[in-house]
Amino acid sequence: MVKNNSAGTHITNTSITDTSSIGIVAAQTAYFNEPLQLKSGEILPQFHLAYETYGTLNVDKSNAVMICHALSGNHHVAGRYAETDKNAGWWDNLVGPNKPLDTNKFFVIGLNNLGGCHGSSGPSSINPTTNKPFGADFPIVTVEDWVVSQTRLLDYLGIKTLAAIIGGSLGGMQALQWSIAYPERVKHALVIASAPNLTAQNIAFNEVARQAIMTDPEFYAGDYYAHHTVPKRGLRIARMLGHITYLSDDAMGEKFGRKLKDTLKYGFDVEFEMESYLRYQGDKFAGEFDANTYLRMTRALDYYDPALEYDGDLSAALKNVKAQFLVVSFTSDWRFSPARSREIVKALLDNELTVSYAEVTAAHGHDAFLMRDTHYHAILRAYLQNIEV
Repeated sequence: MVKNNSAGTHITNTSITDTSSIGIVAAQTAYFNEPLQLKSGEILPQFHLAYETYGTLNVDKSNAVMICHALSGNHHVAGRYAETDKNAGWWDNLVGPNKPLDTNKFFVIGLNNLGGCHGSSGPSSINPTTNKPFGADFPIVTVEDWVVSQTRLLDYLGIKTLAAIIGGSLGGMQALQWSIAYPERVKHALVIASAPNLTAQNIAFNEVARQAIMTDPEFYAGDYYAHHTVPKRGLRIARMLGHITYLSDDAMGEKFGRKLKDTLKYGFDVEFEMESYLRYQGDKFAGEFDANTYLRMTRALDYYDPALEYDGDLSAALKNVKAQFLVVSFTSDWRFSPARSREIVKALLDNELTVSYAEVTAAHGHDAFLMRDTHYHAILRAYLQNIEV
C-alpha cells in the first residue's frame, strides 16, 4: 500500500498473510498531473492508474516485479477483496507466498493499463474538462505509451529498477518493450505466449471483433454513455470470437466435443454445449468490460511492432537491450505460436544476450499461460528463484 504522509512515501504489504494465499488485498490509485505525450501525437494533460501490490519492498528497493496484463486483464492479479469473494485475481495461481512468483521474496506490482476500464484513466472515466465520460474522445494508446505510463508509476513508488518485468500475450509485448525502451531499468524480462508483432490473421481477428462492436446500433460512434446504452451485442460477439482463438481444438474437443444441451430441437437456439459456453462467456464479458476499451486494447495489439523502424529487423530493434530473458511458448497456442516466440529468442541471441527458452507441451491453447500447469510453473519458479535481489 502507498500512503502519502509528511514523512514521504511508505510502502507496505496490502495482504493479510497466510501460508497458502496472498489473502485480502486492496486496489489503489496513483494520480499524475504531468502531461503524457502519446505516440499518436495527442497529449493527456493528466491521468491516473489503478494498481495493487503484493509482498514487501525491501530496503534498497531491488525486489520489485511488475506484471503487465493481457487484453482483458487488469490490476487485480492475486488475492481477494473480501473473504466472501469467490473469484481470486486472474493470476492467483502464480503469485503469492511460496508460489512460483513468491511474495516472500518479491514485491509484486499489478496495474490496469491506461485506457482500461477497471479504475485507470480510460474512455469510461470522467474527462475533467467536460465532467462527462471521455467516450470516443479518449485517445488511442499504444504498448509504448503503456510502458511510459508504467515508468511514472515506478517513479511514484520510488523504484528505480525492476528485478523483473513479466507478462503473457499482450503483456509479453509490454515486457519486451520495457527491455527496449528502458534497458537500464529492468534486469529480467519474462515474455510468455507472446510475439514481436501480430500476424495478418491476428489483425483480421481483431478487426472482425471491432466491427462487431462498432456496427452495434447501441454503439453511437463510441458515445453510448451519453445515450445510457451499452453495445452488448457487439461486445458479446467480439468476446465469443476471442474465446475461439484462445482455445485449442483439442481443448474444446475434450471439454465440449459435440455434446448436446438437450435433445435436438432443429432450430437456432442453443443445441450444443460449446454454443452454451460461448454465449455465457460473451454475456458475462459484455456485462463487465467497456467496449471502447476493447477497441483500444486490440488496436494496441495491432500497432505494436518494434522492428518497424528498423526495416523489419528485430535483431536491430533489440540492439540496446541489456536484460536477461525467459521466453515461454505453448505447443497448442495457434494464435501466438511457438515460432513467434522463437523469433524473439533468435533476435536476442543475435545480440549475444542471455536467453532461456521453454516450449511447453500443453493442450489449452493460448490460454495455457493462465493455467495451473505443473511443468510450466516449475519453469517459472526455477527462473525466478535464481534472480538476485
